[in-house]
Amino acid sequence: MEVKDFDFYLPEELIAQTPLKDRTASRLMVLDPKTGEIKHRKFADVTDFLNEGDCLVLNDTRVLPARLYGTKVDTGANIEFLLLKQVDGDQWETLVKPAKRVKKGTVVTFGDGRLKGICKEELDHGGRIVEFQYEGIFHEILDSLGEMPLPPYITEQLEDKERYQTVFAKHRGSAAAPTAGLHFTEELLEEIKAKGVQIVYITLHVGLGTFRPVSVDSIEDHEMHAEFYQMTAEVAEVLNDTKQRGQKIITVGTTSTRTLETIAQENDGVFRESSGWTSIFIYPGYEYRGIDGLITNFHLPKSTLIMLVSALASREYTLNAYKEAVNNKYRFFSFGDAMLIIEGSNK
Repeated sequence: MEVKDFDFYLPEELIAQTPLKDRTASRLMVLDPKTGEIKHRKFADVTDFLNEGDCLVLNDTRVLPARLYGTKVDTGANIEFLLLKQVDGDQWETLVKPAKRVKKGTVVTFGDGRLKGICKEELDHGGRIVEFQYEGIFHEILDSLGEMPLPPYITEQLEDKERYQTVFAKHRGSAAAPTAGLHFTEELLEEIKAKGVQIVYITLHVGLGTFRPVSVDSIEDHEMHAEFYQMTAEVAEVLNDTKQRGQKIITVGTTSTRTLETIAQENDGVFRESSGWTSIFIYPGYEYRGIDGLITNFHLPKSTLIMLVSALASREYTLNAYKEAVNNKYRFFSFGDAMLIIEGSNK
């Protein structure tokens, strides 16, 4: 199977540049993965497709304001840092631009010296291990100096940082938002609970690998970047109980999906308390063992994310749905509209 098999025509004007004021006002395409039937609804109608006893799984990671702009101490050159992940203590794996200006030992200051970064090690593709020096609490300094690391296809500035966080964001560590979760409000979550649907939270810290294009021709040759995940014993118990009762497990986003599938595959279809790094790559031919439905945004052509969706709904049904989304001018990517893939809905 080749990467070009997952290409589709996407007019640039359909890439959403700004979020809607009302999170639930997005459109919702509902796709039956068995029949290919498509319905057009509003996101607030998602409750119509969830039943009492089902379980909704959300990713409660919190995005770091991880983009920092600083200057080299020796030359005054402008340098951009993007924090990818904490390695140890105050040492972070960081993407640097322009990387050629930051060698081992280079010192960069941010915010009139409130934060200082020292390059400890040079990695491939502009990566650097950087040790930060500061007085006070690192995350408070980062909150005041850092910018949200919006995806490269979003060119407009974000007025409200919190709009690139889910309302249930809790555990800091992501380089990007789990964007399917951006559609939910506290009120909608309460409405879903009132219907008898259980809501549980897992954590997967989204890495920048989620934005990187697939650079090989054959899908089988692609290697995913590893991302850290965590599931508690209490959540595992709820998920196992849901399965045993024959109810549906619906994940919100590809990150929640990859977490559940990683754990289910490692434990013969059973969920257990678990944490670690996953580089699971889901594409057609993959047999899902953890989930029954998925809420997700509309993804980039030829991306690993559209491949994951195609493994659940088939490549043919997925690309047909995307063609219909383009024809109906759905909004794409992080701030765009949503798709619910769920079987047997006649609502």
